Amino acid sequence: MRLALYQPEIPQNTGTLMRTAACLEVGLDIIEPCGFVFSDKHLKRAGMDYLDLVQIERHNDWAAFNALYQTKQKARIVLVTTKASVRYADFSFQPDDVLLMGSEGAGVPQNVHDDVDAQITIPMAENARSLNIAVSAAMVLSEALRQTQSFP
Repeated sequence: MRLALYQPEIPQNTGTLMRTAACLEVGLDIIEPCGFVFSDKHLKRAGMDYLDLVQIERHNDWAAFNALYQTKQKARIVLVTTKASVRYADFSFQPDDVLLMGSEGAGVPQNVHDDVDAQITIPMAENARSLNIAVSAAMVLSEALRQTQSFP
């Protein structure tokens, strides 16, 4: 199980997800470009001393990331999006899934939606637009790990 961030924009969210990945022993992929300098002090503050514990892979762009996971490793890429109809709790996760989170401001472009293997959503109140990316990722990752019994 891995967590992937598509062009993250907010260092505090990325740092929080780095810490989450470290604590749950889940690899983290960063799909560039980021909306901040990767050594940003906010990133380090949010990730604290957990940053040395997380396995991070950085990818130059979507094409490089997609080629690695779908072509070479044959992993299933699962996009968490507000545009899906399948609820994350109803989805059957697999141990080698890569959970993809879009950027905070724009999500992912249509070509990424078209390229992924599955799309899932977190049900929300009708007038709510979206949850914070770190909260969303933690919710879905927790369910995925529960289903696959991959908790540390």
